[in-house]
Amino acid sequence: MRAGQPWAPLRRPDAAADREGAHVSTTARRRALPALLALSGLVLGACGAGGLEVHAGSASPQSAASIVISPAATGKPVAPANRVVVKAEAGRLTAVKVLGPEGEIPGALSVDGTTFTVPGGALEYSSTYTVVADAVDRVGLPTQTTTTLTTVAPKAFLGYSVSPRDGGTVGVGMPITLTLDRSLKKDKAKAAFERTLAVEVDGVEADGAWHWMSDRVVEYRPQTYWPGHATITVTADLKGKQIASGVWGEQDRTTSFQTGVARISYVDIRTLEMKVTEDGKAVKKIPVTTGKEGFETRSGIKVISTKERTRLMDAATGGTDENDPEYYRLEVDYAMRLTNSGEFIHAAPWSVTSQGEASVSHGCTGMSTADAKWLFERTRIGDVVVYTGSTRPMETWNGIGIWNYSWRDWAQGSALS
Repeated sequence: MRAGQPWAPLRRPDAAADREGAHVSTTARRRALPALLALSGLVLGACGAGGLEVHAGSASPQSAASIVISPAATGKPVAPANRVVVKAEAGRLTAVKVLGPEGEIPGALSVDGTTFTVPGGALEYSSTYTVVADAVDRVGLPTQTTTTLTTVAPKAFLGYSVSPRDGGTVGVGMPITLTLDRSLKKDKAKAAFERTLAVEVDGVEADGAWHWMSDRVVEYRPQTYWPGHATITVTADLKGKQIASGVWGEQDRTTSFQTGVARISYVDIRTLEMKVTEDGKAVKKIPVTTGKEGFETRSGIKVISTKERTRLMDAATGGTDENDPEYYRLEVDYAMRLTNSGEFIHAAPWSVTSQGEASVSHGCTGMSTADAKWLFERTRIGDVVVYTGSTRPMETWNGIGIWNYSWRDWAQGSALS
């Protein structure tokens, strides 16, 4: 190196560098070989001895999420009224299918994605459903669960007829009457049926109660009359519900009817006058005649149950013998029935001079033909007529006599009271 020049390393020719690199690599491999052979011997020896194994790679990690389906698949049939609930724990659902004989059953997924629900009543009887659910945990690892559910196969279904009819318009005193197609003899069964029922007035829960008239007939009334100009809706949430041993509700059912004018008439047997009110306002006073001694008209709350333009009145239906001087058989106009025992409001032109003056009938309320026609044309089935002034009481069973129960006694007729 010359004086005054900076120091710099010398560079070997490329061939020399390659030879040096090859020499270093070979030396390193020679030094590593005993260690590799020792490790190889350890592994082979272990495998041959049936002990420790070394695998290439590792098993797939398991998802932390789990899926719970209810009703659980216990092997017992489930009621169609049950909800199907699929819930992801420690994760969220990514797909759920509930498949039945008619295809996929829709459900609703919760906002947080953890719960999928098929509402009660969506399943059918005597059917098999497969539930397939997928979920992922918080780091995205998937899991899947599949289960099968079978619904009950009932021996019999419970049905009923309803009054008033769907879409009809009635007076404010008309009860709801359900007539079952089979008897429910046990209180437990009656209570199970009642629990399926709900009554609303203009969309608001009614303030009333059911009352069992027999093992096959149950009636509903509010504490006071229905309001006028209202929509009454009765629903029976029956589908999938067991009512009695082997007896189930087949379908849910809804019936709606309307009330017309709140027409309530008041008959004072002492003064022999009828006052007709509509929506709380007096609209007409009518002179009448009522039952004479031995045939007294009943006091109490009565409800118009039928209307007939003409009717043949036969005293024998009330127990009067044909040979009795009090026996009669004649046709009357504008007949409106009040009791099953034979009390009517009707035209009585033969007693006009007694109307407002004396009681001369066999229990019916008679009035002039003109007044009877006026009332008949305005009256609806279910209109209320309140009688006072007689010592003979109206029976609860005689026609639509339900308003003669005290509220306490009426409510105690419920299987749920």
